[in-house]
Amino acid sequence: MTAVLRCAQASDGPVMGAILQGWIEDTPWMPVLHSLADTQAFCAHLVEAEECWVAEADGQVQGFLASKNGWITALYLRPEARWRGLGTGLLARAQEGVAELQLWCFQENLAAQRFYEAAGFCAKERTDGAGNAERMPDIRYVWRQERRDMS
Repeated sequence: MTAVLRCAQASDGPVMGAILQGWIEDTPWMPVLHSLADTQAFCAHLVEAEECWVAEADGQVQGFLASKNGWITALYLRPEARWRGLGTGLLARAQEGVAELQLWCFQENLAAQRFYEAAGFCAKERTDGAGNAERMPDIRYVWRQERRDMS
């Protein structure tokens, strides 16, 4: 699947919200805490308040990434867009020009853990979930740009 990465626009908020809500509802261990309308409003806020990129292919948004102040706050893809390099492309875009990125990943999300670890992220902290809305154990991952010796 060939995709174009572009900055998210306000008009992308509803589809971003649908992608995120779809993931939540399709993930058996994930509690559904919000309605689709609430999730779409949340994603509209992400577009306004954070750096957001979308992967667009076949005329529609296939996935998105949001980041702010060195933190990836969201990275979600449509089910049919997974394992096709779109997440890797979005992540590479977020890594451009930054020395470090951090993110939280649920301990239940083994596929995401494999994805982030393959991209060079290292687990730095594990929690019991008391600090997140879902109350689910999570992991803080950190990625640091490799320094290359130019000599």
